[in-house]
Amino acid sequence: MRTESRIEAEFTGPARVLLAALVIASALTLAACGDANGDSAGKDGKEEVPAVPVEVAATQRSEMAALYTGTAPIESDRKAFVMPRVQGEIRQVLADEGQRVRAGQVLARLDGDKLRLEVALYEATMRKLERDYQRNLELQQKGLVSATALDNLKYELEAAKANWELAKLQLSYCDIRSPINGTVTQRLDVVKVGNTVTPVGGVIESADSSLFVVEDFDTLMLRVNVPERELAKLSVGQTAELTFDAVPDRSFLGKISLISPYVNADTATFAVRVHVTDTGSLLRPGMFARVAIVYERRPDALQIPRTALLDGDGPPKVFVVMDGKAAERAVKLGLSNGAMIEVVSGLKDGEQVVVVGQAAVKPGAAVRIVNSPARPAARTVPAVAAG
Repeated sequence: MRTESRIEAEFTGPARVLLAALVIASALTLAACGDANGDSAGKDGKEEVPAVPVEVAATQRSEMAALYTGTAPIESDRKAFVMPRVQGEIRQVLADEGQRVRAGQVLARLDGDKLRLEVALYEATMRKLERDYQRNLELQQKGLVSATALDNLKYELEAAKANWELAKLQLSYCDIRSPINGTVTQRLDVVKVGNTVTPVGGVIESADSSLFVVEDFDTLMLRVNVPERELAKLSVGQTAELTFDAVPDRSFLGKISLISPYVNADTATFAVRVHVTDTGSLLRPGMFARVAIVYERRPDALQIPRTALLDGDGPPKVFVVMDGKAAERAVKLGLSNGAMIEVVSGLKDGEQVVVVGQAAVKPGAAVRIVNSPARPAARTVPAVAAG
């Protein structure tokens, strides 16, 4: 029989390397079988669950304002549709779009030849009746003319004077004037020398039926249709922030000047009129505005990101990270402003709430923070709301 030393001596060179590989493979197999049978459990005999990676944000205090947001086109509160009051041929055009005009300034002038003849006719008739009345008055004092005949002549004279005044008024309408101070924003294509214009009777004045549109850019306003559920939150005098795509990186001031007492049954909305208090000479009628009306503010509100709220029924809840573990906490919410929301109770200053990864977290689970908790709080309410 071979001895153990002789067997070992025979395995030299490549044979010895092969033998070592077989021994290592056998050891790894035994170790794997041991893990499968629970040999790798912790000291307490339970399997260790890895910590769930999450992102957190610290609660912060900042100014919080509740906003109602909407959209509306801007328009002039003082806007005049200048229409022709008499028929006539355009002889002069004295104003064009973009031109600033004064109240009473002539924008266009019609010929008025026919009206001038009518003025002359009525004036001649009036002068004749004045002479006849004076003669009959003298005769009546001598008893040669009855009082009734004199009264009839007096009435004819008054009618002639009224016709003369009316003819002069009609003639004055040949000068088409601006009724307000402002800027000519529209001029109808028909307003050209040589064209004849005619009054449109029985039609409400609009840009389609007018020769000119004059608007006062210092009286800009918006009409915002607000859902009826917001009626109790809004009041006259509340401030608003206005932003325009046409004027990026700048906000403008506005204030509620009127709240309609009527709620439209078809749309369940009511009209809110917001006057622009600071135009900066940059705004024009027709621009589309985004309106944010501040209806409540709290200067030192405890806030968390809205993404910290857990999905589900019942009262709102969040996960708070304490000593490396997640604790479920019920919270009472207050104002909301965009991505941030106020917490009235349930959290303290500086506590860390989970904002990303809640779906994989259970109460009491170990968590691993993978970000810096010093996230920014809610955006500070702009200076527009400070007034």
